[in-house]
Amino acid sequence: MDYPNIDPIAVSIGPLVIHWYGVMYLVAFAAGGLLGLWRAKHAQGAWSSSLVWDLVFYVAVGAVVGGRLGYVIFYNAPYYFSQPIEIFSVWTGGMSFHGGLIGVICAIVLFARRFEKSFFEVADFLAPLCAPGLLAGRIGNFINQELWGRVTEVPWGVVFPIAGPLPRHPSQLYEAGLEGVILFFVVWIYSASPKSSGRVSGVFLLGYSLMRFIVEFFREPDAHLGLIVGNAISMGQILSIPVALFGFWLLMRPVRS
Repeated sequence: MDYPNIDPIAVSIGPLVIHWYGVMYLVAFAAGGLLGLWRAKHAQGAWSSSLVWDLVFYVAVGAVVGGRLGYVIFYNAPYYFSQPIEIFSVWTGGMSFHGGLIGVICAIVLFARRFEKSFFEVADFLAPLCAPGLLAGRIGNFINQELWGRVTEVPWGVVFPIAGPLPRHPSQLYEAGLEGVILFFVVWIYSASPKSSGRVSGVFLLGYSLMRFIVEFFREPDAHLGLIVGNAISMGQILSIPVALFGFWLLMRPVRS
């Protein structure tokens, strides 16, 4: 299959240029906010509409700043340290989920302190809202022709012009389906009934990490990094392991009633 040749620029009016990648982030945060409003109606008054949108703002800042810095540090530090101005070119792509996760954790800590909530009260409310944002982000990756998959002979392989003449796994779409759709339903259904503190967050972290670990076997590793361990394990998989272990611990730890 040939890549559908999607223009990465959504709107261009004079000097104003809006990229689809940026639009996907707006979609992600808007979807999270709307889902948060729905959950707030069933939280017995613990969450007001204004509080939901305040949380979205905190998370948006944490995700963007952390995601970009995470990519810079984890994936291509030598290049960005030599070209620091490029750190701010977020519209070209280059965001790290694991860096974004660290940024979001910091945002949750600040939010919880300001609004006098516990960390996991906020995290468990937030976890079911995140997967649609991952879906939007992976679609943005597909439009940007980045994070493509390894060379393949499967009939749905896509020829990305930037990646050369050979068909590749559309790994961005694999991740969109797993992390954005399946993970959403798993976490949303699991969170439908009251759970002990940290359990919903644990399901999200463990579910994401397992799905990411699997997809990495189909995704082309970054050219400047390659496979890190034993010519088989990528940076994305290495970063997913501690997240999975933490998610598993949250699910298994004893919680006082």
